[in-house]
Amino acid sequence: MVRVGIVGLGFMGQMHFRCYSASGAAKVVAVCDADESKFKPDSGTAGNIGDAEEPLDLSDVKLLTDFDKMLKEVELDAVSITLPTHMHRDFTVKALEAGFNVMCEKPMAINQAQCEDMISAAEKSGKILQIGHCIRFWPEYAKTKQIIDSGEYGNVIAASFRRLTATPTWSWQNWLMGGSKSGGALMDLHIHDADYVQYLFGMPKSVYSGGAKGPSGDIDHVVTHYNYDDKKVVTAEGGWILMPGFGFEMSFNILFEKATMVFNSTKEPAFSIFPAGTDEAIIPEVEEGDGYSLEIAHFLKTVKGQEVPQITTPQQSLNSVKLVLAEKLSAETRKEVAL
Repeated sequence: MVRVGIVGLGFMGQMHFRCYSASGAAKVVAVCDADESKFKPDSGTAGNIGDAEEPLDLSDVKLLTDFDKMLKEVELDAVSITLPTHMHRDFTVKALEAGFNVMCEKPMAINQAQCEDMISAAEKSGKILQIGHCIRFWPEYAKTKQIIDSGEYGNVIAASFRRLTATPTWSWQNWLMGGSKSGGALMDLHIHDADYVQYLFGMPKSVYSGGAKGPSGDIDHVVTHYNYDDKKVVTAEGGWILMPGFGFEMSFNILFEKATMVFNSTKEPAFSIFPAGTDEAIIPEVEEGDGYSLEIAHFLKTVKGQEVPQITTPQQSLNSVKLVLAEKLSAETRKEVAL
């Protein structure tokens, strides 16, 4: 049983707690949060997906407000970092240097230099560092990657991705609305799709973006064109300045030479393939679970030394930060930015 400590008990901290507890392979033995009110049963934290409002059973968990104390006094195998983005580097490096494997939420850090510090600390410690790019594990997105790689429907001609939500006002001390802490929707929300574009097609040769600033003071709505040498058309739109009634949508349309694939989290069925030569849609079978539980399961297997496919690496996570920062520069300058 992998012994896990979680630092930060907001929406994602609670999500990690639930995933570890349900895994059958781990036990959360400690939780650290500077805000002791998070330990109360009625402290549920909202989010755009999941049931984080349901109370957690913390009766058998050591509760601390001092991260250094947790690292020194609690017997752990791994630490989940589920803190605001601007804290990721410092807490991750400290946990790695203390000799623990680390699962850190996305985005990896607020800038490229901080990401490099985290990679260096992981390499020096010899411990595992996994960044929580849950979309790579999300069943429909994982299946899409398999289908593209198989070549079953030919080459991808065009692909578009969307991730849109009402303004997230639920974060601790409203940190998401501080652009210097979260990077705005561009860094916190849209990076899911930027990372997935990289996962499917590799890093583009350049990006061209348009962006609008919003309540975070940073770019809170973005539309990006990713340029590839083979001329396929790849775009992504993301933002959190929609009105409260909109809710949340993640979706994509992928045009193959011999099929069209669509996914939309607000539709039923959400995931369909329309092959050439027929009017019948195919509803692909996908893995059980969601991206959160599947990425945690993957992390636990690596901690236990089991052989697993390489789905994400720290360098790829750094590249995703590099990619969205290029998008930010392009949106600000209204010019194409090379990578």
